[in-house]
Formats: sequence, structure tokens, C-alpha cells
Amino acid sequence: MSEHTFDSKAFLATVPTRPGCYRMYNSSDTIIYVGKAKNLKQRLSSYFQKNVNSAKTKALVSNIHHIEFTVTFSETEALILENNLIKANLPRYNILLRDDKSYPYIRLSIGAHPGIFYHRGAKTLKGEYFGPYPDSNAVKESLKLLQKIFPIRQCSDSVYAHRSRPCLMAQLGKCLAPCVSMSAEQEHFYQEQVQMVKLFLKGQNQQLLNNLTSLMEQKAKNFEYEEAAKIRDQLVALRRMQEVQSIDSQSQANFDVIGFSCAFNQACAHILFIRQGRIIGTRSYLPKIPSNTDKNEILFSFLSQYYLNYDHKGLMPNKVILDKDYECEDIKLLQEAIAKSQDLKLEFYFTKASAYLKYLNLAATNAKASLQAKLNTIISAKHKLQSLKEILKLDKINRMECFDISHTMGENTIASCVVFNQDGPDTSKYRRFNIDGITKGDDYAAMHQVLTRRYKKVTADSNPDVIFIDGGIGQLKQAQDVISEYYQHNNLKMPLLVGVAKGEGRKEGLETLIIGFSHTKYNLSLEDAALQLIIHIRNEAHRFAITGHRNKRQKAALHSFLEDIEGIGVKRRQALLKHLGGKQEVIKAGIEDLAKVPGISKELAVKIYTALHDEL
Repeated sequence: MSEHTFDSKAFLATVPTRPGCYRMYNSSDTIIYVGKAKNLKQRLSSYFQKNVNSAKTKALVSNIHHIEFTVTFSETEALILENNLIKANLPRYNILLRDDKSYPYIRLSIGAHPGIFYHRGAKTLKGEYFGPYPDSNAVKESLKLLQKIFPIRQCSDSVYAHRSRPCLMAQLGKCLAPCVSMSAEQEHFYQEQVQMVKLFLKGQNQQLLNNLTSLMEQKAKNFEYEEAAKIRDQLVALRRMQEVQSIDSQSQANFDVIGFSCAFNQACAHILFIRQGRIIGTRSYLPKIPSNTDKNEILFSFLSQYYLNYDHKGLMPNKVILDKDYECEDIKLLQEAIAKSQDLKLEFYFTKASAYLKYLNLAATNAKASLQAKLNTIISAKHKLQSLKEILKLDKINRMECFDISHTMGENTIASCVVFNQDGPDTSKYRRFNIDGITKGDDYAAMHQVLTRRYKKVTADSNPDVIFIDGGIGQLKQAQDVISEYYQHNNLKMPLLVGVAKGEGRKEGLETLIIGFSHTKYNLSLEDAALQLIIHIRNEAHRFAITGHRNKRQKAALHSFLEDIEGIGVKRRQALLKHLGGKQEVIKAGIEDLAKVPGISKELAVKIYTALHDEL
């Protein structure tokens, strides 16, 4: 609604001068902004002054339908409540830090021959967990280094349990091959390596080096020169790794260093995670920000949302270092809120001190580089979108959707729908559809079904401007039938339909575009920005479809072909497979052969035979 529909004077008369948190709603009863205040009346009054200069505030106020507030005991509690409400509602006019990825761990399994693995998610598997680590790529690289230095297994437990001879890693000297029989001496050496990995992952590097040095000397005294040489190589590799990682031999403090950069309504915060004098990882965050937002507000909102939602206490620093130029007035308030909500003491330092200057410069350089990469992506996306609008003769394109079908000889058919907006892929709106009830391999029927399910209840909010169909005229006609029926029924503006037919040899750049109901054909070259965008959208739809198809196919492969037969439980399945020698032999077996299996009666044998051969 417009500004005059909200009676600000009447509302402000009811607002107390206490600390609290407020929510602003639009006419659809959606929260569009959440804020906190030391004095609610004073803060809310500032939005409705005549001389407001902020374009963001003017846009916000013009959309207010009503405001609700909650009085708190202190401004600290208001900040905590504000953070929780922003996280839960993602208001349009708030700075939003959206990063729901969990941090990875390294897991050391249990058993006779423990292995080391990359792990992300709930700790449901048994073993010892080390971490969390802020950078998943760094964890994977660390595992590669560990495999070179400590040759313990990294294969899955199922592979380890079923191998009968050494794998390629063992032949390359990167695994001691515990999957095959080992001598007592080899067993002892394997366990030694496991203990060394534990010391390394716990950060007890000096003790590890001392242990390896003693062991090397002992092997040399016993004239076991080959073993001593292997340990020497481990020592050299570990010392090199420490030299690469070490950034401050004097300091053992745990701290984060944050670089910040802001330009053209985009911002980036880059964090260096420094623990015990070493950089253990880095990460760039690009929060979603409303237009014309002050940079200090952006930084404070980032710090609040990031550290108030800190779920990984193993990574929590003692202090956070930022450049003096970005000093925030409310930082003590944030420290109090963190102490209250996280039960942890965290101090923020805004400084240019020489002790931290090299870290601040490194973080700032990374923040600028990440922001520039983001801006280049946006500029490129806008250029491609503008080129596409000119080719398709459209005034605006706010939303594009693309559909693709994936299956293997008609089995496990999956359809994908990917969504792109003006900034690129909108992955939160991606959808997959299981296609059932059609003739196997009928791509036209599959396309008709997915389009019907997608557009049967289409609304103005979810209405795309352009729909891309991966296919030729046949697939495009399916889209025309569905769109004509449901858009006329819902009285909505018809989107432009574009078929993307593959060229000779499926080579990129040879695609033919089939436009609208007239089926006008265009051929563009790869130099055209519009075709680059179309290929990106088409490839993303294909990737999303084939990933879903592979997952479905794998799930179907894991589903026992006997599970759906009534009367066949786990024990009888195992008996059939064991007695007859596997899946193919069960399928080939006659009724008499099936009846000979322990626990299988003649009647049940008939049921199994009928079910398998009807299915086939």
C-alpha cells in the first residue's frame, strides 16, 4: 500500500519509549523489515519524518501496511530477538546472510583397521571426529596430503570389507592394504600410523615430529634402513606442510580476521580463520542487501547474523579483527548479545596495528577480489539478458523457466524445471518431477505431464516471462497445448515459448531456436550473448534432470527385486540368493528349483515365479 494508507501518527501514539524489536508488514501480511531499538518510539518516529533522505527508507515506508513491536528488558535482548526474526522470515529490506551449509569434519572410523574420511552433516557414523573446518576444499586437499604421508585406508567400509586383493592406492604406496591379510609386523605398523594421524589431526605436531624422529633413529639402530627412510620422508613432508601453514609462530591465539568491501549495492565479507597461529581456512560471504544501504549497517548486520548464529563452537574464535575504518558504534552491544546467547566471550577489535596489518591486508584483498568476481558475473548476466530481450523482442524478462526430461531407455523418468531471474539461477525454485503413467520412452507425454503439473495452478507471482523447452517442435507443441489451456483458464498473460533444438552432433553453438506459436526459427553463433545464456539455462536444466535420474536409478538398483513379493522377507530373500547363487539364477529358476530352497513352499514358489516373470 502507499504511505498515506498507514496512519503513522495514531500508531506512534501507542509506542512506548522502551527497548524492543519491531516488525513491518506489507499489505500481504508479509514481514518486509525487522529492526531493534534502544528507544522504540524514537526509532520508529525517525521513519516518518518529512526530511528522510535515504532512498531505502522511502521505499520501505511506502510499502508499510502495519507495524508490530515487542518490548524487551534490554537492547541486548532486542538484538537477539531481531536476529532470530531475520533468520526465520528473511525480510525483503533487511541485509540477509544466507549460508546454510554445515562445516565439514574429518572422521577417523573405528574397527580393526580405521580409515579417514571426509564427513559433512549429522555425526551418525561411529568414529572420532576432528574439526569442524571452515573450508571444504581445504579438508579434501588435507586428506590427499594425509594419504601421501600416512598410508592408512580412505576407501569406504563396504569396499574394504569385500576386497580380496590390494587396490591401486596400495600399488602406488598410498595405502598399506589392510583389506588383505597382513603380518603381525604390518598390523603393528598400521596401528602406529593411525596413532600418528590422531596426533596430527589434534594439532599435536611437535609431539608427532618427536615420535617420528625417535622411531626413525630406532629403525636405523636396528639396521632397518628401508623403514627408517620411509619415516624420514614422512618427517620431511610434515615439516614442509608446517612451513606452508605457519603464519605466526609467536601467536597461538584463535582469531578471525575480516576484510570488507562494498560497491554498487553489493558487499563482500571475507574471513580468515586463524587457529593456533595457522590459517585453517577462508570463506567469502556475499550477503543480499537492499539498495542504498549504508556500508556500516551492512557490516554490523553481517557480524550480528554470523556470530549470533554460530553453531560450530570448535571454530569459535576468542577475538575478531577488523580494519579501523569500519568501526561500528553498537559493537559492545553485539559482544553482550553473543555472551548471552552463545555463553561465550568474543571481543571485536577495530585496528590498524602492525601485528595484524598483514592479515587485514590479505583479508581486504580477498574481499575485493571476491566482490569484483561477483560484480563481473552480474555485469555479464545483465549483458546476456539484454541481448536475449533484443532477440526475443521483449521489454522485460524477470523470470525464465526451462524444462528437460531424463531417463534410461524409458526407465526412471525424471523431469526438471530450473528457474533463472535477472541475477542468474534461482536454485531455491528448482523442481524435479517423477514421471509416471506414460509409455516408456515417450518424451512428448513426459513433457506434457510435467508442464501440466507445473502450470495447472500457476499464479501471477510464479508466472515466467519465457519458457524454454529442451527439444524440437514436438516438445514445443506439448507446451503450447498446456499453456493455452491453463493460462486462458487463469486469465494470465501468456509467456513466450522457446524450443531449443540440438544441432548436428549435439555440438554447442549449432542449436536452433524455435520461437512461439509461429515456430519462427533462429540460428545464433556462440559469440552471441543471448545464445550463451540460453545454453547455460538449457545445460542447467539437463544437469538438474540427469542428477535426479541417476539418484532415482541408484535407489531403484538398491531396491531388491524380491522386496515387493508378498511373503518374502529378509531371511527368505537371503536364502533364495544364497541357495540359487544370485539374482540372475533366481530369475532363471523354475518353480521346482525355487521350491527346493529352505523356507520356500510350493505355493510360494509359484507366487515368486509368477511375480518375476510377469514383471519381466
